[in-house]
Amino acid sequence: MVPFFVQIKCKLGQSYTVANALAEAEIASEIYSTAGHYDLLVKFYVDNDTDIGHFINEKVQVLPGIQDTLTIITFKAFGSR
Repeated sequence: MVPFFVQIKCKLGQSYTVANALAEAEIASEIYSTAGHYDLLVKFYVDNDTDIGHFINEKVQVLPGIQDTLTIITFKAFGSR
């Protein structure tokens, strides 16, 4: 499994709606509300052969209330047991 994070900027007043839609879709591992330029930080896991770009385009960016996304690909988790 490949982990990656997506920061999501929501349309005004839509943060909880988007977070609930992500939770109901059961595609996210963890969903956090954040302060700053983006409203949500979401952790995803996909199979090694999954195209992350297509996943974001087809499963995340299509959810109502999303204005913008920033995908963060990670390489190594330090300090994990």
